[in-house]
Amino acid sequence: MPVLASAPAEAPPMPSLEAQETEAAPEKENPVDVGAEETTTTAQPRQKSWLVRHFSLLLRRDRQAQKAGQLFSGLLALNVVFLGGAFICSMIFNKVAVTLGDVWILLATLKVLSLLWLLYYVASTTRQPHAVLYQDPHAGPLWVRGSLVLFGSCTFCLNIFRVGYDVSHIHCKSQLEFVFPVIEMVFISIQTWVLWKHCKDCVQVQTNFTRCGLMLTLATNLLLWVLAVTNDSMHREIEAELGVLMEKFSGNETNTCLCLNATVCEVFRKGYLMLYPFSTEYCLICCAMLFVMWKNVGRHVAHHMGAHPGIAPFHLHGAIFGPLLGLLVLLAGMCVFVLFQIQASGPVIAFQYFILYYAFYVAVLPTMSLACLAGTAIHGLEERELDTVKNPTRSLDVVLLMGAALGQMGIAYFSIVAIVATRPHELLNRLILAYSLLLILQHIAQNLFIIEGLHRRPLWEAVPEGLAGKQEAEPPRRGSLLELGQGLRRASLAYIHSYSHLNWKRRALKEISLFLIICNITLWMMPAFGIHPEFENGLEKDFYGYQIWFAIVNFGLPLGVFYRMHSVGGLVEVYLGA
Repeated sequence: MPVLASAPAEAPPMPSLEAQETEAAPEKENPVDVGAEETTTTAQPRQKSWLVRHFSLLLRRDRQAQKAGQLFSGLLALNVVFLGGAFICSMIFNKVAVTLGDVWILLATLKVLSLLWLLYYVASTTRQPHAVLYQDPHAGPLWVRGSLVLFGSCTFCLNIFRVGYDVSHIHCKSQLEFVFPVIEMVFISIQTWVLWKHCKDCVQVQTNFTRCGLMLTLATNLLLWVLAVTNDSMHREIEAELGVLMEKFSGNETNTCLCLNATVCEVFRKGYLMLYPFSTEYCLICCAMLFVMWKNVGRHVAHHMGAHPGIAPFHLHGAIFGPLLGLLVLLAGMCVFVLFQIQASGPVIAFQYFILYYAFYVAVLPTMSLACLAGTAIHGLEERELDTVKNPTRSLDVVLLMGAALGQMGIAYFSIVAIVATRPHELLNRLILAYSLLLILQHIAQNLFIIEGLHRRPLWEAVPEGLAGKQEAEPPRRGSLLELGQGLRRASLAYIHSYSHLNWKRRALKEISLFLIICNITLWMMPAFGIHPEFENGLEKDFYGYQIWFAIVNFGLPLGVFYRMHSVGGLVEVYLGA
């Protein structure tokens, strides 16, 4: 056709594929017949070179292989969790057919398999050429790895106390029971070391095998968490022994398994009960870090992301009232914590110490809620744009923040039902009721404040209007070393410009963030290192029964401790962004 013959002559040849696609638009506007348009559109894909088509095909195949590997490893973890969950549920409902020893054998097998993979990953996978070309700068921040080492060390000490307790009852214990804590200590040590060293890796070799190993280790930690939440055999054994000792002192002799040395057993018992929540917390942290490593397998990260170009240093910048109020809360919390721990070392905790403990929370929680609401209102008054760029790390932070808040909120709702249904007019029950309601409100208000702050564009990323207009006027071109230096200089000027003009809204946000950081550290310390009044006051335990309330508390308390830690990290980012 003559139209087709003249079309290539009118348009000069363009070297790039994008230019060829942009040229197709004016051609379609010409009044040509339908057949010519169809011929042009069908002939356009043939203009792609062999290299472009081959590269797109390889990219498509790589994505399909990555999705298939993630699906297979996810199904592997799902089946392992279902198998272990079936064992644990069978042990709970039928302790004769499936015993605790059977569950320990299954978990010991999973730990050994996970250990073999962890050692293979360190010794073989990461040492291959081009194995770890990229590292995720957002994965494994310092506070997460510090928490991993802290809770891993406490879990290691927990198993030492467990072995000591079993040795003190060696005349009535099976020798097989000494094997499981030893395997767990080896597993904890190697897993903590590998996660500390390799949590940022984006592995590019043996991707499917690495995904399966990560999911197997994640499923093992998840089953350890489920068993720690539901297994109350050790606690029941300790309570039974204490009951037998009371009967012995009262003159009723009973033949049972008693400790050979009462003083040593008391040390092991106290240490085990105090460190028990740390094991569940350690499992949760390991699951989160292993999931991030699993998502990073085969991922390509831009090289400029590793330098953290947009992170501002932490400075107080004249904040006074927030740190002072926070330090007062920390000092009061330390006093209440020490007094309650001294009283808890005795046989019975006095009534007034429960009142002191809950009164402290009733005074602090509404103050934190008001600070969070004030900060949220100031966020609404600010003239800052929302950061709408897709950020997987921020999305994961929000999900963890909302999910971890369910732990303490769940305990609070169960306490509210138990108090209202039994004795709501007593003084201690009124304090527990007020504490539960205020705890729910504080979690909601703090989540709103942190999430609103995380979605605001940080001021140290903003560029002054003159510089921004100059940048928009310049045509886009490829970067050079000179332009890179100019960009860093402009970013430094923007940072100095932002911090040299602290208005009242920014100062208020910094004061509120620092106050909430210190308060959350205080509220993290008290349940993490102390005796738990939720289980010791006896109200909910009598209402729901020992085993049900034991599972509720062991499910909620580790999530509550994790929530306070994660809130501190989010509040630090809100402070830096202000």
